Amino acid sequence: MSQKNQPVRAVDRRFSTTAFTLPGYTISQSHGVVRGLTVRTPNVGKAVFGAFASLGGGESSTYIETAEKARETAFVRLLEHAAAVGGNAVIGIQFTGQEIAEGMTEVMCYGTAVTLVPTQAAQGPQKY
Repeated sequence: MSQKNQPVRAVDRRFSTTAFTLPGYTISQSHGVVRGLTVRTPNVGKAVFGAFASLGGGESSTYIETAEKARETAFVRLLEHAAAVGGNAVIGIQFTGQEIAEGMTEVMCYGTAVTLVPTQAAQGPQKY
């Protein structure tokens, strides 16, 4: 089977946080900084519609949709990168974004990939 047909492994999104700890778990290993990156621009039709909609003021659902898709793509790529370096969780997650050309926005999601293990209390009573 070719590499393209292989499913991409990713950290379970339940094990991602902006915090630096996850209740019930202890960090046993750090795998370093991981990131997910995407560059987005709305298609021509959406850009024209968004430009006309902005004339009336208020929110632009066209650009909000584009931004949300960009954040989700960057986040999923972060989770994939974390799994690729051996992590089972990502802590300290942050997003950044900037316009890199007119109408073209870069969105990056980054954090620290770690290996979490359940704390003793989370494992339940030990049998002797």
